[in-house]
Amino acid sequence: MIGANSTPEQIPGMMMVCMPLFGFIPHVRYFLVVRRITVVVCSGSGSATHKVTFEQALQNDMKRMRVYTEFISEKTRYFDVGESFATELGGLLPSLRIAYRTWGTLNARKDNVILVCQALTGSADADAWWEGMFSRGGAFDDSLDFIICTNVLGSCYGTTGPVSINPLTGRNYGPDFPLITIRDMVRMQRLLLGGLGIDRVKLVVGASLGGMQVLEWGFLYPEVVQALMPMGASGRHSSWCIGQSEAQRQAIYADSNWNGGWYDGGHPPAKGLAAARMMAMCTYRSFENFQSRFGRLVQDGKEGTMFKVESYLHHQGRKLVERFDANSYITLTRAMDLHDLSRGRGEYDEVLGAMQLPIEILSINSDILYPREEQEELARLMPNSTILYLDEPYGHDAFLIDVATVSGMVRSFLDRLEP
Repeated sequence: MIGANSTPEQIPGMMMVCMPLFGFIPHVRYFLVVRRITVVVCSGSGSATHKVTFEQALQNDMKRMRVYTEFISEKTRYFDVGESFATELGGLLPSLRIAYRTWGTLNARKDNVILVCQALTGSADADAWWEGMFSRGGAFDDSLDFIICTNVLGSCYGTTGPVSINPLTGRNYGPDFPLITIRDMVRMQRLLLGGLGIDRVKLVVGASLGGMQVLEWGFLYPEVVQALMPMGASGRHSSWCIGQSEAQRQAIYADSNWNGGWYDGGHPPAKGLAAARMMAMCTYRSFENFQSRFGRLVQDGKEGTMFKVESYLHHQGRKLVERFDANSYITLTRAMDLHDLSRGRGEYDEVLGAMQLPIEILSINSDILYPREEQEELARLMPNSTILYLDEPYGHDAFLIDVATVSGMVRSFLDRLEP
């Protein structure tokens, strides 16, 4: 295994090294041995074999793929798994890189670990997207806790995903990235913890897609986890959620720049991805929130111009296009649709009834995407669980808005856990 800190002397003279070059980490030395290779260049209409140098293939990829390193904190660390990674559904990643952040200090007993699981378009930078949770006496107190957050498998912020280079082809995975599941994300996180010498986690916490990961941790590694706190999530994705996800994916597919997922980095399916985000934002908030915030107000107070709610949605769409990859969006929403705690384990009620870990479930009263009935079902079926309600009008995104309340709930749960 050749890592970021390998020296030229450690690389055999005749070895060819293919690395995710446009995922370079600042201030880290890289060495590359290049040979002439045969690259299979694929397009939407088929494939052809051309003999090109690795430098030429790399230049083509650099032109084609967007670089997302500008959105990754310089404090991000990287863990390279020294073997291939087989996905639950039969795919294979020849190599696996995990981007992660840590806060605080691991104690001598290594039992003060809190694992934070990111939501759909988040990153390992939990202190940025869940900023208010980090404070003395708050949910994540770096004077007490050793907090870890990974960038999820399939994302575009440092962990292996569609924008990463496939070492077998020398080009980005793009739409060839394998179908993954929530369980694959959790298995990846366990590999990181093992690499860090951590075999005990005090609390796994996360919301939405993060909440799904939290629940899977309890079933995949109950011997590692002390307690779970999922928020705004269900035990299996509903047809309502699957329908929303598919409508968003179809918006991306309908973009003329989609090209079967092999889009040019300078011309991504921006309109499709923006439309997908606009649809999603309507489900992340609530009727009450939109009415009180926007009503029928128009821009500049002039009739016949854009409604304020339209302007807001356009802004949210543009923001996502600037910072996220369309193939990653499709990869992650498909993984969410496959979420089912009982898949391959037995009857749903019986599977949940076997869970013995202490679980505190956070439900958002105004959530229309994952309504409270789904969290109440989890609480009813899992015997050692309790449920809390966040009574706010903001909808699903309330966990990102009323952070002070959420932070207090997490810290209260942590304080009740046995040392």
